[in-house]
Amino acid sequence: MKKIYRNIIAVVFAVAAIGCSDEDLLDKNPYNSVPETAAFDSPENIALTVNGMYEAAAIGTYAGGGGRGYVWGAAYVEQNDCRGEDVVNTASFYAITYQATYNANTANNMYYWHDGYNLINKANIVIEGVTQAIADGIISEAEGKSIIGQARFLRGITHFELNVQMAKPYHHTPDASHLGIILRDFAINNDESLENAESEGSRATVAQVYQHVLDDLDYAEENAENGSLIYASSNAAIAFKTRVYQHMGKWDKVIEEANKIENSYTLTDEPSGVFDNNHGNTESIFSINQTSQANAGVNGALGSQYGRRLLVAISPIIWNNPGWLADDKRRAYGSDTDLVREVDGSFYTNKYRDHSTYSDLAPIIRHAEVKLNLAEALARHTNDLQGAIDRLNEVRDRALADPATQSYTLTDLPTKKDIVEAIILERRIEFLMEGKRFGDIHRLQGDDLAPISGIPAKVANGVPDPSLYDAASGNMPPLGVSAIPYDDYRFIWPIPMSETSVNPNAEQNPGY
Repeated sequence: MKKIYRNIIAVVFAVAAIGCSDEDLLDKNPYNSVPETAAFDSPENIALTVNGMYEAAAIGTYAGGGGRGYVWGAAYVEQNDCRGEDVVNTASFYAITYQATYNANTANNMYYWHDGYNLINKANIVIEGVTQAIADGIISEAEGKSIIGQARFLRGITHFELNVQMAKPYHHTPDASHLGIILRDFAINNDESLENAESEGSRATVAQVYQHVLDDLDYAEENAENGSLIYASSNAAIAFKTRVYQHMGKWDKVIEEANKIENSYTLTDEPSGVFDNNHGNTESIFSINQTSQANAGVNGALGSQYGRRLLVAISPIIWNNPGWLADDKRRAYGSDTDLVREVDGSFYTNKYRDHSTYSDLAPIIRHAEVKLNLAEALARHTNDLQGAIDRLNEVRDRALADPATQSYTLTDLPTKKDIVEAIILERRIEFLMEGKRFGDIHRLQGDDLAPISGIPAKVANGVPDPSLYDAASGNMPPLGVSAIPYDDYRFIWPIPMSETSVNPNAEQNPGY
């Protein structure tokens, strides 16, 4: 553990300053490192240190895992996709995740954990360093609180994401008192803080984790400025809270948060609009930056993994779903701007199109998700079924060949259950290859309206045979990867052995 945390300390300030290029501040020559003693002694060095925090979110820094997009770059999308049934892993790269053969030593889940905590630590160092810089008059209080808000946003969403992967859902116990992850709200940057981390490394309850996440997002909402989509913002914090409250089943809060920003963004006219211009569309709320100068490289960038190398295909399971209309625009392929790419008769995503310099942003949350979160909350919590259908249709109609005849009505979806099931299907279609599926699988265990039981069975690892694709037919392809029941220990990931072997307080998940 000392070695791991010393790695964390060592890379905190050794950060390239090109991770989030912007027109003014970030389009600078890279610094090889910012010494700890200088990281917060000027506005310029603070900016470079903040850039390093964002770069850690995009690329990852843990020894051996860095450069694969942990935890909010490509790895977030790929791991969450491959834990679900709507994609097929075509090679060996993500086979361990796809086939659930992971253990406490396997690389993907281990790097997810360690790079997640590396990012949390960077955020904590920024929080403490900027707090002192405000006190010393180096930076104004307003600007400093905005930076702290960004750091708390990244800390909050990372605690949340790690909890989804390593802990049972919020509703697993009536009061969410079951084991969550380790909460870390102080910087590890010297021997004293290292010892403190090792002595206070117990896992919090899931309820405590969620409250900590919400506290961070509330602070970010209050203090982070709105602006570029590659920076954490007030609106991004609000949007992400709709996801957190959704996982908690607090539907009134989903509605409250979504209403704050429902009119702040506009859905693109075409379903491909987000990916035609993923750096500057009207719909994206927060994305992780990648540029031709700074990205996760061949092993981590979405344009490489999903585009050039075709490591993950669209599964015939979702392709053949009869609820996905055969003439839906999101099925189109053949054009450079279509969302689907056909290769030798099998289908892949075309959302990530830069196959050479890998500059596609990693989408974290966009307006379509907030719309669907609001639709689901209205259906579950209020009698405004028409309002729920209206929000659902806003997302879906732009992909329909003939909205006048194909748009949903209350006749099509007369009950709350019907509406919620249609929303869940729409999420599977709209966010295909965006890393959303396992989050839904996780939160919908034993749900009262749209239950999922464990992790569904999948098509066998490997390139799907073209004959398996039969759009909207309802034909279920052969399934070569067995379902994982909810009570199977593999439903959640283990805590890495590199943590549990030296941290006596880090209780392992049962079964590992």
